[in-house]
Formats: sequence, C-alpha cells, structure tokens
Amino acid sequence: MTTTAIPAESRHAPAAAPKRRPQREREGAAWVFLSPWVLGAIVLTLLPMAVSLYLSFTDYDLFTPPRWVGLRNYVQMFTEDPRYWRSVATTLTYVVIAVPLQLALALAVALALKGMKRGKGFYRSAFYAPSLLGASMSIALVWRAVFNDGGTVDHLLGTGGWVNKPGWALLAVALLTVWQFGAPMVIFLAGLQQIPAELYEAAAVDGASKWRQFLSVTVPMLSPVLFFNLVLQTIQAFQVFTPAFAVSAGKGGPADSTLVYTMYLYDRGFVASHMGYASAMAWVLLLVIGVVTAVLFRTSRSWVFYASEGDR
Repeated sequence: MTTTAIPAESRHAPAAAPKRRPQREREGAAWVFLSPWVLGAIVLTLLPMAVSLYLSFTDYDLFTPPRWVGLRNYVQMFTEDPRYWRSVATTLTYVVIAVPLQLALALAVALALKGMKRGKGFYRSAFYAPSLLGASMSIALVWRAVFNDGGTVDHLLGTGGWVNKPGWALLAVALLTVWQFGAPMVIFLAGLQQIPAELYEAAAVDGASKWRQFLSVTVPMLSPVLFFNLVLQTIQAFQVFTPAFAVSAGKGGPADSTLVYTMYLYDRGFVASHMGYASAMAWVLLLVIGVVTAVLFRTSRSWVFYASEGDR
C-alpha cells in the first residue's frame, strides 16, 4: 500500500478565514433598513417643523398664500393679546396641580402593589387601564357628565356642576389627568422592585420606622425613576388638549378657566384661521418645554441619586 506524504507547510496551514463584506456594503445595508425611519422623520417631522417655523413669520389664513410679516405674530402674542396670557396662566396652574397629584397617587398605588401577595397582576392591569382609555374623547365626555350639573359629583357632594364654575372647572380637568396614573405607576413599581431588600433590613435593625425607611431608603433609591416620570408627565401636561376641550365643550369656559395653551392654539389656527399666529404659539410652546426640561435636568443634580456614581 502506498502513502502520499503531506507537505509540512500544508499540514499546518490555518483554515482560510471567511471573507468579510466590505465596509461600504455593510453601511449600505444598514441605510436600507433605516430608510423607512429616516424618510418618516424627514417627511412627517422635520419638514412640517420647518414649514411651521416659516409660517410663524407670516400672515396665513389657510386659504390665501402666506404673507411675510416678520416678528409681528410674536410681538402681538406677547404685548397685544391678553387671552394668550390667560391661557399661559391656566396651563401653568394645570401643570402645578395635575403633575404632583398624579405622581403621588401613582407612587402610593405602586407601594401598595409591591407588598401585595395575590392578585398583583390583576390590579396592575386594572390600574393601568385608565392610561389607555383616558386620552379618548369618549372618556372625556363621560368625565364631563360626571362633573356636570346633576352629575355624580353633584349628587354625592351637593356642590353643583364643577364644569360650570370657574374656580372648579380646571380642577375637574386635572383630576381626569390624575386618574390616568397607570403608566407612571408601572414605572414606579418596576423601580421599587429593583431596590435591594438588604437596605430595608439594615434600616429596620437600626430602628428606623416605616416612614423613615421610605424617606431614607425608598426615595433616594427611587429618585432616578421619580425624575424620569416627572420629566415625562410635565412634558405631557404642557400639551394637554383633549380633557380641557371635552370638559369645556371646546370653548375653554367658563370665563376661560379651562383655556389651556393648546386649546387657544387650536382656536387661533383652525377656528379663527390665523395659522401663522398659531405656528408662532407652537414654537413658543416648544421652546418653553425645552427650557423647563433643561431646568429639571439641571436641578436633578442636587436630588437624584444614582447608585453607580459615588458623587450623586
């Protein structure tokens, strides 16, 4: 039997590495998959924003071509329109009322659910449901009926219809937002479950009461989640529209007590056909939300604790 000798260099030669695709080919494939998002962002977000910015410097009534007026819309907004400033004050009042109440209720329910042994999934779904339904016009109309003259609140408290009283109408709108506490509740619950039990055990050994444990353990460890919810709910509160529109029947009454910023923007743009003025209002709202968010991030350095950073 004959054998064929294998050369030493062939015997020890490494296996050929699989060929890698060229860098440009890989980047091209990535852009193909990203193209629907990029196209949507340009056509549905960036282009409308650019058009809106242009219209904010024009006099445009939706029916005739825009006419350039420079800063006139902004000057009129800040110096000649008292109803604009009423909408600003109403919106700020709404944010101050709705956001803290909603976060407090969401945290309280999350704490209750954390200690629950049975039925946690059911109650979590039940409490989350209003967040899915509350933004609809149908629920807002039901809310108006509850707080109207002869409604449920009138029968229980005998205070009359809140939606017809300037001092109470905005509170009825804010309570509809507070009722939609499901989304921040779920986020709080997830954060609570990440807090190590050893911290509570150590606090209990030191003699800390439940309230003290909440202040010294729960609040600091939950502060990043609290900050996240605060930013998210604040941004949403500045853009509130549906509850105020439904409760006031689209008029912002009584006495402009529910005339939030976005409702006045809608009135100027689609009712009065002053789309240039409405565009200017929209850009002011965007800048205000940006400034408020930046302030929240700036102040968070003094009260948000991140366990991975020793200096926080």
